[in-house]
Amino acid sequence: MGIQARRGAGEGRRPAFDVRRTAFGFALVAVLVCGVGLAVRTALETAGRHPVVAGVSAAGLVAAVVVLLRARRSRRTAVRAAEAAVEAAYEVVDAALEELPDSALHPEPQLPDSVLDPGPQLPDSASDPEPPGPVDWAAMDPYDFEEAVAWLCRRDGCADAEVVGGAGDLGADVLATTPDGRRLVVQCKRYTSDNKVGSQDLQRFGGTCYAVHEAEVAVVVTTGEFTEPALEYAGQCDIVCVGLDELTAWSEGAAAPPWYAGADVQPATG
Repeated sequence: MGIQARRGAGEGRRPAFDVRRTAFGFALVAVLVCGVGLAVRTALETAGRHPVVAGVSAAGLVAAVVVLLRARRSRRTAVRAAEAAVEAAYEVVDAALEELPDSALHPEPQLPDSVLDPGPQLPDSASDPEPPGPVDWAAMDPYDFEEAVAWLCRRDGCADAEVVGGAGDLGADVLATTPDGRRLVVQCKRYTSDNKVGSQDLQRFGGTCYAVHEAEVAVVVTTGEFTEPALEYAGQCDIVCVGLDELTAWSEGAAAPPWYAGADVQPATG
């Protein structure tokens, strides 16, 4: 009678349950699933913005599938599948490139904002031409009139001419240096023909233009006219008076700037 062989104590038994090993396995699977999901999500979001990246992602996915299939198929079949996947990826990339505009493939260089937008430019009185047609001096307000007179001074060689008029200006509206180096002080009177510049205006200006502003050339420019007493006082104090007619001739280039010797003085009008 044969004796039945006794099985080993450990033969046919399942391995004991290990909590740590099981937990580690679940954690590893969770990490892999999350990683694959995040990669797929990123690829889909990127594909919506960049067709080329979509083609590359598709090629990578196909290649991964081919690798998985290699375990079950023959090597020759896997190679053919890989070649087909690569060819399909090339077709996707070529189609995406044809849809892209030339500006996306060859972008133009971008200039800095400081070059594109240099900011407001001040007019160059030496090079900017005068506005065509006669200037309506009487239509200007007092501030615009002072700026216009300063512009004329800069146009004719007084590069540092600036408006200084305002409260407490003591009669000086425009200060400048003439081309021959003399200090020029100009008072601007934006008057109408009914309101003439009188002798009191000239006396106040004469009392400050030399003593306070140290003028070497004193000029009074108006859009109106001067009274006879004002012209007499101006002649005694060497103040040049420029009325509307003289101002128009000066601005149009028909008369010399008033700071030159021998500048015309407006004749008295009563």
